[in-house]
Amino acid sequence: MRLIDFDEADLGGFRAAQRLAYSCASEVARQLAPGITEKEAARRMERWMRHAGVRTFFHRPFAWFGDRTAFRGVRHELDFFPTERRLEPGMPAILDVAPIVDGYVADIGYATSLGENRVQERMREDLLECRAQILAGVRARKTFKAIYEELDRWIVQHGYENAHRRYPERVLAHRVVRLDPARVSTRHFLGFGLDQYRWLIPSALRARFSKRDSPLWNDRAESDHAPQPGLWAVEPHLALRGVGAKWEEILVVTEHDAHWLDDDVPHVREGLRREWPAAAIASRGHEVRA
Repeated sequence: MRLIDFDEADLGGFRAAQRLAYSCASEVARQLAPGITEKEAARRMERWMRHAGVRTFFHRPFAWFGDRTAFRGVRHELDFFPTERRLEPGMPAILDVAPIVDGYVADIGYATSLGENRVQERMREDLLECRAQILAGVRARKTFKAIYEELDRWIVQHGYENAHRRYPERVLAHRVVRLDPARVSTRHFLGFGLDQYRWLIPSALRARFSKRDSPLWNDRAESDHAPQPGLWAVEPHLALRGVGAKWEEILVVTEHDAHWLDDDVPHVREGLRREWPAAAIASRGHEVRA
C-alpha cells in the first residue's frame, strides 16, 4: 500500500479511476426519474461499475434524496446507507461512489436534482468557490485544521450549514491510497471494503493519540499540522433548508505545493458552461475572490 510519492503513471491511474466514477454517477443521474428509490439508484451505480470491470469498492455506492441530501435525520453511521426514500420532481439528489480500479482508490460525490432546484443550483455554484479556497489554503501551508475552520466560517457567512461535520469523524477529507491489485479484498463489511478496516481505521485511531499521520482531515487536534503529502479525497458538503450539495474529488498534496488531480470534472465543467464566475477561478487553481 502506498500513501505518498506517486509518480505520473500513478496519478494517471488515480485519474482514470476518478473519471470512471464520475462517468458512472453522471450516467445514473441521467436515468433518475420520479419514484426511483435511493436503494435502486445505489444498485444501478454498483451494476454500472461491475459491468465496467470494477470488482470492489472503498465503500459501496451511496444515494441521498430530498432532505437526506442535507443529512437531516442522520444521527449515526447506519443512517448514511441508502433507504426507500423515493425521488420526486424538484428534489435534490447526491450520488457517491468509490471504486478501486487496479488498486487505485477513487471516491467521488455528484450533486444533481430531478428538474430545477434553485437552492441546490446556488450551492453548486458556491461550492466552486470552496474548491479554490481549499486549494489556496493548502498551497499557503496552513494547517489542515485551520483550512477546515476557515471553510466553516465561509459556510456560515454565506448562510449555509456545514453538512460534512456529520460525516464519521467530522471529515472534510480522507486519504486515498494505492493498494496491491493482487491483494485487494473483494469483501465488504457495513458497506466498506475490508482493506479500509486494515489500514484506515487503525491509522485514524493511532493518530488520535499521536496527533500526527492521520488519514483523516477534520477540525480536531490530529489535523492541526501542515498539509500531509499524498492524495486526499476532499468533500465539502453544504446544507440549507433541507437541501444539500457536495462534490468530492482527489487533491494531490506534495511537500511544497498542491493541485487538483483533474480539472476536467463535472462540477467545474458545469460552472464553465453556465459561466459562473467562481468556475474560472476554480479551474485555474487561483485563489478565491476576496
